[in-house]
Amino acid sequence: MEYIFTVTEINKYIKEILTKDSILSNLYVKGEISNYKPHYSGHMYFTLKDEKSIIKCVMFKGQTVGLKFIPENGMRVIVAGYVSVFERDGQYQLYVEELQPDGIGNLYLAFEQLKKKLEAEGLFDKAAKKKLPYLPKSIGVITSSTGAVIRDIINVVKRRFPNMQIKIYPVAVQGEQAAPSISKAIKILNKLNCVDIIILARGGGSLEELWPFNEEMVARSIYESTIPIISAVGHETDFTIADFVSDVRAPTPSAAAEIVVPEKRILKQKLQDLDIRLQNALIKKTEIYRTKLLRLSGSIVFKKPYNRTNQERLRLDNLEKHMFDLLISKKEKAHMNVSLLNEKLKMLSPLNVLSRGYSIAKSEKDNKLIKSVYDVIPGDKIGITVQDGLITAMVESTEYINNYGDE
Repeated sequence: MEYIFTVTEINKYIKEILTKDSILSNLYVKGEISNYKPHYSGHMYFTLKDEKSIIKCVMFKGQTVGLKFIPENGMRVIVAGYVSVFERDGQYQLYVEELQPDGIGNLYLAFEQLKKKLEAEGLFDKAAKKKLPYLPKSIGVITSSTGAVIRDIINVVKRRFPNMQIKIYPVAVQGEQAAPSISKAIKILNKLNCVDIIILARGGGSLEELWPFNEEMVARSIYESTIPIISAVGHETDFTIADFVSDVRAPTPSAAAEIVVPEKRILKQKLQDLDIRLQNALIKKTEIYRTKLLRLSGSIVFKKPYNRTNQERLRLDNLEKHMFDLLISKKEKAHMNVSLLNEKLKMLSPLNVLSRGYSIAKSEKDNKLIKSVYDVIPGDKIGITVQDGLITAMVESTEYINNYGDE
């Protein structure tokens, strides 16, 4: 009877065959990424496809650490690795050890991806740019302690402003430790707050050599800096992420020094010019006031200072006399009005009527005026007011007399 294999044995056997194959154990494959799934563990799972076929791929965390870009669905890539069988599922797949864009450099792709990300977050916004100090007291330079860059900056600064203070923070500007070193330097200078402006500088180089200045940690350190930063990385045609985040980009390190430090000679000349202008302005102003003073000294105000006072005194006397006459006139008019009103009052007064032989009768019971014979009855006591006094009487009888012809 022939030997019967288990499923596991078959999968192991196939795996051994694939492993021994010289082509499948070390090959490059190009295709388009689809079904990309980054795992929380750091592994990457995706499918590589072309117009007719697909192959499952996995890239373990150990290989993903060196990636400079983030894989995306639809991206055309070239992968390096080997084909093997995942024994548990009995599926063969491509184990990816290297991954790079097809037709474009991975560093350039990483540069564009990070640039797009940081721009969306607002790290490049002009509103976030800090204003450079006109004349800093101290300049911080973050660069390599060796090479032409630091010498160029020192030479330019000393030539333009000989007694300017320069503080150098040496860092690695190339290699894996460069980005952490640069980021740390920016944070320490901000913590110490010992400089007014920072120049971040490096000489020219390839994209790989300038890559530390494209790292996200460096970009965020620049953005978070409270001290203004000038980026002077590479040559005029070289652009890095640091250039976009910095407050000002200089085409070269020497140009950065020229931007930061004005020429002392020119400043002195400006001060002298301003001093002369100030003196001339004071002289001119003094002459204007002197002319004005001479004109005023010849006026009547200076020659006869009391003349105006005397004129105003006469005017005040005239106003006082006018006011007094007006008050007398108003008083006489008011007295006349009072006399007229008094005469009218006398004419309307009941006492004036009584003087003509009339009298006023009131009931002593309720002190009401007696206007009719019906207001009293025989036996009622009444009071009769005449011109010169009061008469008390008693009603003996009443008689109605029709003086108007009423029936």
